[in-house]
Amino acid sequence: MMNMRNVLSVLFVFISISVFSQAKSVKKISVKNVSKTNVRKKASAAKPDLDLPVINKDLPVLIPKKEGDKFGYVNQNGKFIIHPEYHIAVFFYEDCNLLNSPNEKIRKFGTSDYATVEKDMISYRIDKYGKRVYQFKDSDFGQCKFEEYKQQRFQAYILNGFYGIIEKATFVNAADYRQYQIYPQYQYLYIMEGDDVENPMIVASHNDKFGVIDVNNKVVVPFEYSNIKRNFSWKLGKMFEVTKDGKNYYYIDANNKTY
Repeated sequence: MMNMRNVLSVLFVFISISVFSQAKSVKKISVKNVSKTNVRKKASAAKPDLDLPVINKDLPVLIPKKEGDKFGYVNQNGKFIIHPEYHIAVFFYEDCNLLNSPNEKIRKFGTSDYATVEKDMISYRIDKYGKRVYQFKDSDFGQCKFEEYKQQRFQAYILNGFYGIIEKATFVNAADYRQYQIYPQYQYLYIMEGDDVENPMIVASHNDKFGVIDVNNKVVVPFEYSNIKRNFSWKLGKMFEVTKDGKNYYYIDANNKTY
């Protein structure tokens, strides 16, 4: 009888241990499955599509625009995509200092997927969603590798106080009007920096107003502005930064459309 009781006791303990072990095992599996499910949900979360229509293929899909005293970015329809909050905002374009950074992890922020902005005296790179992805540090700057300079075919020439355009390689006689690409007749001329040296855009002043002409003296942008900035806006964005009141600047394209 004692032997039977001992056998039953041992059997009871074995069954209890077995059940307890399975319960612990099931509990672990349950927790692990919940954890995997949560990870999958986070990984599948995607960024919303940006409203970036391409109306003019020559223009950037995001264009800096000032509202009040702050800059943001609009799409080609003029709709703000990145809210105005910056003191400075430039086109989405490569930053060669970051592209050649000694820190390899930083180099991606030098690509044209990002733009440089400034807020509270601090400069950042932002993505097309407006997220600040990088804050500038001097230690991250690399050495820019400049491309071979493109020799400009044309240059401004002053005669009797008026500006014209000459082709440097062929111009030899200032007294021969046929030597001029555009005979001097403007108050001011400036050839904009660009990639097309055969047909550059030229900021010109006539009757105290600014416009844009080409090398054939064809008016591209009417003479209706009090100033047009001579900066890299044409090279970077195929746009001109203009003002009519001398204070409020904004961008226009080569069709004189305002953004």
